[in-house]
Amino acid sequence: MVSTEYERRIAARFATFDQDGNGYIDREDFSAAAKALLAEFTVPARSGEGQALYAGAEAFWQGMAGIADRDGDQRITREEFVSGAVKRLRDNPDRFAEIARPFLHAALAVADTDKDGGLTVTDTARVLRVLRVPEQMAGTIAAALDADGDGRIGEPDIVPAFARYFTVPE
Repeated sequence: MVSTEYERRIAARFATFDQDGNGYIDREDFSAAAKALLAEFTVPARSGEGQALYAGAEAFWQGMAGIADRDGDQRITREEFVSGAVKRLRDNPDRFAEIARPFLHAALAVADTDKDGGLTVTDTARVLRVLRVPEQMAGTIAAALDADGDGRIGEPDIVPAFARYFTVPE
């Protein structure tokens, strides 16, 4: 049985996905996140990176809808999110992160302004803020992602951290 505290922590992450704040997660929220990232890093939507980000956002939406949209209305309520995320995390936290991999991969490419295959802690914090992670948390999370202290954060750091984000208290 999953604890109520665990469910509350996951429910708190709902706002990160509900980009427009309308009380549910839908395809538009994922498109809005992609659009905001492209604007933040001044990458054209019609570029290869822009198209990859939108495709990753669509794949992420499809994955989320597949695990959480119980009634099939193409909207994920807070309750559906909590029950879907709890089930997926209970089964395997890393598998939950895998549905986000195409989006995360593309987001890294967009935010990697020097194209060296990794993000700085500062750029990682920028990405997190765009994705509605509170500013004070974004810097702390970004710094923690640089576990080896080399100043670079890459896909091997980001994808597993995504699952952990849902399982640790704020």
